Amino acid sequence: MQVPPGLKGVAVADTTIGAVRGAEGFYHYRQYNAANLARTHSVDDVVTLLIDGALPPEVEPINLGPYRSLPVEVANLVDVMSEFTADSLSVIRAALLAVADIEGHQPVLDIDEKQRREDAIRLMAVVPTIVARHYRRRNQLEPIDPNPELEHAADYLQMATGEVPDALNAKAVEKYLVATIDHGFNASTFTSRVVASTGASVASSIVAGLGALSGPLHGGAPGRALSMIEEIGSPDQARAWVEAKLDAGEKIMGFGHAVYRAEDPRGIVLREAAEDIGGDLAKAAVGIEQEILTKLAEWKPGQTIVTNVEYWAAVSLGIAGLPPELFTPSFAVSRVIGWSAHILEQAAEGKIIRPSANYTGVSPV
Repeated sequence: MQVPPGLKGVAVADTTIGAVRGAEGFYHYRQYNAANLARTHSVDDVVTLLIDGALPPEVEPINLGPYRSLPVEVANLVDVMSEFTADSLSVIRAALLAVADIEGHQPVLDIDEKQRREDAIRLMAVVPTIVARHYRRRNQLEPIDPNPELEHAADYLQMATGEVPDALNAKAVEKYLVATIDHGFNASTFTSRVVASTGASVASSIVAGLGALSGPLHGGAPGRALSMIEEIGSPDQARAWVEAKLDAGEKIMGFGHAVYRAEDPRGIVLREAAEDIGGDLAKAAVGIEQEILTKLAEWKPGQTIVTNVEYWAAVSLGIAGLPPELFTPSFAVSRVIGWSAHILEQAAEGKIIRPSANYTGVSPV
């Protein structure tokens, strides 16, 4: 069977977790509009939906709070790694494998559905604790222990900043985390499922997803979008700035998407979050976005170029108080939840993913 390069457009599995309809600017988690869930539900609610198949109160809610604390040995590992690496994704990978090893996590092939679920919840819950601890240690700040009484997003923001978060700031981070939990069979999700299909542990499957996310063609760089906005400064400077970049053959960060041909619904939610908080940055970002879109439409009149999630992720997370160096690891805080749901679904399938390749080398003799 011949397929397009990169498996573009090829359905390689069945899933009940969600899907993306790019032409419509729509995506969903199970039967629910994902953008609306980001507006109205907590991270824990959506975790419950993806892991147990329904929203509370239809099923008992999953509370990530009691799962967020790190074993002492893993906290020490994060501290040591913080001395020599700024790469949060590397630290998350090492720390998750350490948690799994210390707590005796087994390959999914060797454990039942209940234990797989427990392993997944435990590992997704500790990621914000790892990220925040690494950030604070890198910046010579004392780490903040997780507070199980706080919502997942609010606790992450508090552990990172050291301050009790304002309600609007916490809501902006919560909207971001919910909006980016899952997004079809992207590279990292597919990678996690491939590894899970071998019967490997939940931790190994998540770490594989993190490896895929670390690639610059996938994880993106919202921090660059924020730097762009700050460099442009005001909407009346945007057109000249964009023209200079396009003339130089450079990419405009935060614009264009491989799937969406209508406005990215995640960006709409995060624009709303930024505007709810308000301030000069949010106001400037709205005007700059419109000027850039107008210029891009003139540049390529036959194409639809939309604002992607990176642009408004950068603005909303920045306004909420997260520093740019935490933007990409915040994506991991969110996306590990989606990977976990896919890992559990793949483990239940019980079949290894084993595609073929076309040999194009020198003919054998």
